[in-house]
Amino acid sequence: MRGSRDSERPMRSILHIDMNAFFVSVELLDRPDLVGLPVVVGASSNRGVVAAASYEARRFGVRSAMSGAEAKRRCPELVALPPDHRKYSAMSARVRDVFAQHTDLVEPLALDEAFLDISLPAPTLDRAAELARHIRQQIFDDLGLGSSVGVATNKFIAKLASVDAKPVASPNGVQPGPGVVVVAAGDEFDYVQRLEVGRLWGVGPKSREKLSKVGIRTVRDVTSMPREVLRAQVGEALTHQLIELANGRDNRPVVPDREAKSIGHEETFGIDLSDVDALHGELIRMIDIVAGRVRSGVGGARTWSIKVRRNDFTTVTRSRTWDQPVASASEVAPALDALLANAVAGHPVRLLGVSASGFGVPSEQLDLFSDVGAERGRRDKAVDEVRERFGGDAIRLAGSMKSTDRDFPPSRR
Repeated sequence: MRGSRDSERPMRSILHIDMNAFFVSVELLDRPDLVGLPVVVGASSNRGVVAAASYEARRFGVRSAMSGAEAKRRCPELVALPPDHRKYSAMSARVRDVFAQHTDLVEPLALDEAFLDISLPAPTLDRAAELARHIRQQIFDDLGLGSSVGVATNKFIAKLASVDAKPVASPNGVQPGPGVVVVAAGDEFDYVQRLEVGRLWGVGPKSREKLSKVGIRTVRDVTSMPREVLRAQVGEALTHQLIELANGRDNRPVVPDREAKSIGHEETFGIDLSDVDALHGELIRMIDIVAGRVRSGVGGARTWSIKVRRNDFTTVTRSRTWDQPVASASEVAPALDALLANAVAGHPVRLLGVSASGFGVPSEQLDLFSDVGAERGRRDKAVDEVRERFGGDAIRLAGSMKSTDRDFPPSRR
């Protein structure tokens, strides 16, 4: 059957809400004098990389993951601002508070995007579109931020539609975009057929190359290719996924946040990282972020884990468990640094993450007679107080400085 719905499955109303140039937009709230100028976050040095670019910067071809040197060559008047991930996390939480006013079924994908299932308050796509426009306006009125919304009967099509809802930058100027794009029930197949095959989830550089060998470059090519040909190139699992998506079908539910059993932070890099020092710096920075959240929220954690996604899309996790909960980045870092070398195994890395679980009171709080524990606790408390007063980047662990200088960012739109 062609289309995205099983005839026996009730139609869902799904929103994909994506914040526009989120990092830059958050920074411009504090720097209104820069509104309308070509601004990027990251790339504060020629060796740095652009984390996010304003649409005015995109007019010159500046984009995320581009080197600072190239960005400034294309736009000599470019304004580069240092990233502040704690500021973005705090604003992301405020955006999610808006979502929570309209549905409990919210599935965050990153700081700047989420799926919302609004099937109950909006049983038809017309009602869903009205609610999408209302939420978008509320985010702008309450927070001063722009967003784009895709509305569809499934997650995949809604995410594609949100891209079409975004502003468009060209050498002639910035066009605002429709803000909300709705793909009507029954139009899913036709909507996805126009796409390049790389827009299908699961198609990376290697699988795209394999598909190209048999003449598959568009989604339409996928739907016209015999299944056995696809299977020979990319295997049965990916073949099934590609056929479903190429027909506009995606039956996955929106999975909301539940009670936190872990606290973590992960980022997909704009470019794959191979440099050992850069990876070490990113690891230390993420440990520092997670440790601060653990201390402020739950006290400490016994199990600390890393997640590595290599450039071949294999994902490896490693963990270390302490006898007592810990919350000091300086105590956790050496153990996770050793795990990182094992997980990377010489491969370039596209995603890195750190998480903590098994919450409890940190050992240094329990052991009142431990000079080392007491000193570590005082040091961590002082760090948290400085950041609370002066911002997330006011103080950093020494091991993260090389990575900060390199400005390797997560990929953003």
